[in-house]
Amino acid sequence: MEACRALSFILAVSFLLTGPASAQQLRTNFYRNTCPNVESLVRSAVTKKFQQTFVTAPATLRLFFHDCFVRGCDASVLLASPNNNAEKDHPDDLSLAGDGFDTVIKAKAAVDSNPRCRNKVSCADILALATREVVSLTGGPFYSVELGRRDGRISTKASVQHSLPQPSFNLVQLNAIFAKHGLSQTDMMALSGGHTLGFSHCSKFSKRIYNFNRTHPIDPTLNPSYARQLRQSCPRNVDPRIAINMDPMTPRTFDNTYFKNLQNGMGLFSSDQVLFTDTKSRSTVNFFASNNNAFREAFKTAMTKLGRVGVLTGRKGEIRIDCSRPN
Repeated sequence: MEACRALSFILAVSFLLTGPASAQQLRTNFYRNTCPNVESLVRSAVTKKFQQTFVTAPATLRLFFHDCFVRGCDASVLLASPNNNAEKDHPDDLSLAGDGFDTVIKAKAAVDSNPRCRNKVSCADILALATREVVSLTGGPFYSVELGRRDGRISTKASVQHSLPQPSFNLVQLNAIFAKHGLSQTDMMALSGGHTLGFSHCSKFSKRIYNFNRTHPIDPTLNPSYARQLRQSCPRNVDPRIAINMDPMTPRTFDNTYFKNLQNGMGLFSSDQVLFTDTKSRSTVNFFASNNNAFREAFKTAMTKLGRVGVLTGRKGEIRIDCSRPN
């Protein structure tokens, strides 16, 4: 009996250290024999798209995150539904910018233009590679991308419910939703640093500047000057689709300014600012704010772990001919 318990403990620890078996099947040289130049094909297509519009970068990064957090990194967020019942049709995904989807379409076309590679590379892997490219193109870290994911066949609105972190989340809620995917508080904070790029709509944070509570109409954790700027950009009756930069200082550069902003009360979402106001995470904010290299390394680690979440490998899933529909 004791021997069985010891074996069970060893197996449990081994699983925690190595992760799910499917994630172990991912490897950086997965396409070495079937499509050896896949990375350069994706890089060329993404660079061209990025040169056409900067939105390519934050849109692709956000698309990857939303995909992985719902059904795992299986490109299910790319699937379309004839009756508007796919992941992309859920309210939490309606704000995903079309440029992210278009980036994957263009990268897929570039890969398939090579006869050797045609229909050999999954949409999930193309999205993962494209995400690495946009991070790098904006000055962020270049990291190795593990490959070998297969594409999922299922995409439903219902699967998005309660799957994604919300702008109003506190630290406990953030840690809980990230922990479900094997991501630590440090991973969560590094990935939150992705808000150094991109934008949000007024409707996502208007309560913080107009209706926070009875005592404070404006969230007291907001820098007063920043709150005034937000009110000017987002008047009470403004179109809720008006977009505001997540990082007001360096919105087109992937850097650690996001964390410096938090130190100054300039986190756009409550879920951003809480990383500094909560003493259990403040020291990490201060560390990343003072050490850009530390943030970059933490981001690389977190992105690799994120890319392993719920992956389909081997005979599970498929390699879609068209990223927007199952074969």
